[in-house]
Amino acid sequence: MKPHMSYLQKHPSITRSRVSNFVNDNYQWKDVNIQAVLYDVKASGEPHVQLKVWSAPGQERPTFEHAVKQEFRPAKVGQMFGPSWTTHWFQVHVSIPAQFFGKPVQFLFDSSSEAMVWSAEGEPIIGLTGGNGGERHVDYALTACATANEPERMFYVEIACNGLFGNGDYHEHPQDRDIYYRLNSAELAAPNPDAWALYHDMEVIVDMAKELPQDSPRSWQALTAANDIVNIFEHADPTSINKARSVSDAFFAATSNPASHQVYAIGNCHIDTAWLWPFAETRRKTARSWSTQLNLMDSFEEYRFTASQAQQFEWLKEDYPSLFKRIQDKAKTGQFVPIGGTWVEMDCNIPSGESLARQFLLGQRFYKQHFGQTCDVFWLPDTFGYSSQLPQIVRLAGAKYFFTQKLSWNNINKFPNTTFWWTGLDGSSVLTHMAPSETYSAQCRPGELINGVKKHKDVAYSNESLYLFGNGDGGGGPLRSMLKRLRRMANVDGLPRVKQSHPREFYEHVEKTARELVAWKGELYFELHRGTYTSQSNNKLWNRQSEFLLRDAELLCTVASFGSKDSEFEYPAEELTRLWKLVCLNQFHDVVPGSAINMVYRDSDKMYKDIISSANRIRKEALANVCRSVAGTDLTSSQGLTVVNTTGWMRSDIVAIPAFTYANIFSDTSPVQIRASDSAVLVPVTNVAGFGLHSVSAETCLVHAPKHPVHVLKTDKDTYLLENRFVSVTFNASGHIISFYDKTEGRELVPKDAAANVFELYDDVPLYWDAWDIEIYSLEKYQTLKSAVVLIVEEGPLVASISVRVPISDGSVVTQTISLSEHSPRLDFDCSVDWHENRKCLKVSFTWDIYSDVATYETQFGVVQRPTHRNTTWDMAKFEVCGHKFADLSEFGYGVALLNDCKYGFSTLGNSMSMSLLRAPKAPDEHSDMGHHSFRYAIYPHTGTFSESNVVQEAYQFNVPLLELPITIPPQISSLRKRPFFSVSGARNVVLDTVKRAEDDKTSYIVRLYEAYGGHARALLTSRLPFSSVCKVNLLEEPMDGPGIERLDHSTALKVPFKPFEVVSLLFTL
Repeated sequence: MKPHMSYLQKHPSITRSRVSNFVNDNYQWKDVNIQAVLYDVKASGEPHVQLKVWSAPGQERPTFEHAVKQEFRPAKVGQMFGPSWTTHWFQVHVSIPAQFFGKPVQFLFDSSSEAMVWSAEGEPIIGLTGGNGGERHVDYALTACATANEPERMFYVEIACNGLFGNGDYHEHPQDRDIYYRLNSAELAAPNPDAWALYHDMEVIVDMAKELPQDSPRSWQALTAANDIVNIFEHADPTSINKARSVSDAFFAATSNPASHQVYAIGNCHIDTAWLWPFAETRRKTARSWSTQLNLMDSFEEYRFTASQAQQFEWLKEDYPSLFKRIQDKAKTGQFVPIGGTWVEMDCNIPSGESLARQFLLGQRFYKQHFGQTCDVFWLPDTFGYSSQLPQIVRLAGAKYFFTQKLSWNNINKFPNTTFWWTGLDGSSVLTHMAPSETYSAQCRPGELINGVKKHKDVAYSNESLYLFGNGDGGGGPLRSMLKRLRRMANVDGLPRVKQSHPREFYEHVEKTARELVAWKGELYFELHRGTYTSQSNNKLWNRQSEFLLRDAELLCTVASFGSKDSEFEYPAEELTRLWKLVCLNQFHDVVPGSAINMVYRDSDKMYKDIISSANRIRKEALANVCRSVAGTDLTSSQGLTVVNTTGWMRSDIVAIPAFTYANIFSDTSPVQIRASDSAVLVPVTNVAGFGLHSVSAETCLVHAPKHPVHVLKTDKDTYLLENRFVSVTFNASGHIISFYDKTEGRELVPKDAAANVFELYDDVPLYWDAWDIEIYSLEKYQTLKSAVVLIVEEGPLVASISVRVPISDGSVVTQTISLSEHSPRLDFDCSVDWHENRKCLKVSFTWDIYSDVATYETQFGVVQRPTHRNTTWDMAKFEVCGHKFADLSEFGYGVALLNDCKYGFSTLGNSMSMSLLRAPKAPDEHSDMGHHSFRYAIYPHTGTFSESNVVQEAYQFNVPLLELPITIPPQISSLRKRPFFSVSGARNVVLDTVKRAEDDKTSYIVRLYEAYGGHARALLTSRLPFSSVCKVNLLEEPMDGPGIERLDHSTALKVPFKPFEVVSLLFTL
């Protein structure tokens, strides 16, 4: 027996610790392990390194051209720079000393923050990330082999006083606090290539010994090899390095089984367009991250890197044109892969269907214009749920594959599939893959590959997977060390085979080889981050308003442009595109969901102010032009009122006209009702055609009570009654609805001892993700708000209202104006809230005498039904769900819909519905939702099931008011000129949603419709605008195959067939 033989088989855990310590850089053995020999020589300080700095004022982010003209002052290592979000430019002079001769030389610059190296000529070279985290990257290569007489070099380093993940721990501190960052190093270093090679060898071998099954032969082989290397290595003997490498070479010589799992690896650096940093910093993050990747591509010809989000490419093109050109060149070689097809990696819960369509339209057009092709892979690794209409939208946008991984975060049920067909509402399918490594920021470690195979749920059908590697969220991307490890893991026994490739290669191979992949129908509900349906309420309000304003603006601009042959109206295509880009930007998956820092929402507020102001102006100008065109008269010389209906069906409503405007138009007519809150005059308008105009004359406003006036009264029982010819609604002293009686049907909607419109205040303390999460246990702890002051504020005859003031706490109060009009059974709630809470959630609940196993919620271009019970854990997980303009609970013959103008969080359990109104998280925005809020919701009872109702139309009307303009359409104007601009008949389940000018043809316009209820239809579409031809197109406005569009003889009417929930876009050409 050898006196000193290895006993590692008897004590493997000790040996694993030994070999781990050999490579580790944060233990006490750095002076004797591999870390001791990674650099042959270093040099710092003058005369080798000279530093000067200029600090930009405030939070300015100056250009290179501006910065280099400033006066620089001396700087040194150890100085602190800040405060947070400031920028400091360093002028660096380096002189490589003689002892570096024949060696590669790097400049190591660690500012504890993010930084960018610039050449003296102003070219961005490489991004740096300081600090001691796993994303650390502080080396800038000066030369591959130093000569005896190296010239002095001068370059610049721009540092940003923020880390890769913002400004410290956002759970503990606000992100706008002042932090100073230390300049830790600015030195020359000569790396030892052989030592680094051994280091990367050991990283892989040690991890294999740890992660492979402990009783497997290959795990023992890895542990033995690692132990042998440690025994051979002597830090004082350079020749021991190559001797040790002979052991690792022998280990890697054993290759993988050809039948083993195939991994398709792709580098990426998921950059949140805004999150723990503002939009402006993202513009620099892209340059820092992508310049680094371009340098790696020059060193690793097999390297493939992908980046999504056309917005980030556009920013780069504007700010760093030379860098953008380098990316275009690398895209042609296939190393840099633009992907995704959307403007940003958007939230898929809150945006409307048209917003999702515009994400793809803007994104795919950008990729086509600047990279020569559109994307066939929809790339969305990090968002908080996936709408059931996405498969159809993806296919209509020219893509057919989908990648994500977020459902691996589910905290109740594990999603059962990895590679599968995802089928949407209309039956469209996309080949979908969720990385089994369950991350988009893998570090190229053997354990990730090993566990990825274990977690692949469909390996029986497809023995391959995607593997995304590189530092992400804050950018950075893959590091050189990751690519070194990946090379070693490409074909080694014990690991799956790995090759770097375009994601398309993976999907195409799956299509060809996979056997009978399973399918998943409907939404991909994310069992986490349910609070994002509600956080940052005002941001969601402005998003909804912007979507509808742009809808109206585009419709009216199209009519103004195409409505008459002699129209001089210029369609504002450039401005509308700019506004849509801003809307889509703010729909990024950490902005509109409400999970970004306060700085982001200060920027977002300004953008929404811009959007709303400009869209209102455009809408007003287009409306005036449309009315002028129809009336054939100067608007300023007319006395009267024209009402325009931008929804697609006939409607009656009550419009509120400012007193001054009313007096100017109807000076001799006494108003029927003046609104108490603002003295506006209420005017009834009836039977306004869809997409049509309606004149209101003095005769229609003559003072007389409506035939069926609405009224309000306080009863002897301290209750309040609102009543019209359709319903009577009784409120108690707390403002709760204790009776909602349908007079037409003779039906009471509120069960005995139950109530509706009940405010409930819940404790809202999630497990970890403050702004993101509402947890199921929060439902266990709440209080019902009962104290209230109720007053009568409007007594009819057109509108009757009561005011309900409900204290929430000492610092918060909600005030409602609850109104019933004379023409509708809909009950409206106009809410004003002063909100100053800490981790509370305000909900409003409604209990109905209606029973159904499912409730119906609006989603993009359709509806989704979800259970009203919690039979299984999958049902239970949906205790809070996303809906758009309405949620509906219906049984045979009857139902009630809850409408809203900006709310998205809902729940239905049994016969009780609730809507989440406000939250009060404190991270990452410590001021989230604090302050004043205004929002509206409504109760809309209806006969029939949801599918037999007009809830979709009523919800549109609640969000799209009639538009008024002070002009009268003369009675002698021909009926032809007063016809609706568009009409849809013969299919009440079809909604005309969007009208816009075509992107690439000024003589064409687009009409987009969808089937809203889930049934087949054959709609008759009529356009008053001229056209000579029409064809069906996709979302990119390219002709597509499908059931024919039939034009009726001698008519402008078209027969358009629809499948359930189908979205149809038509291109009309003059």
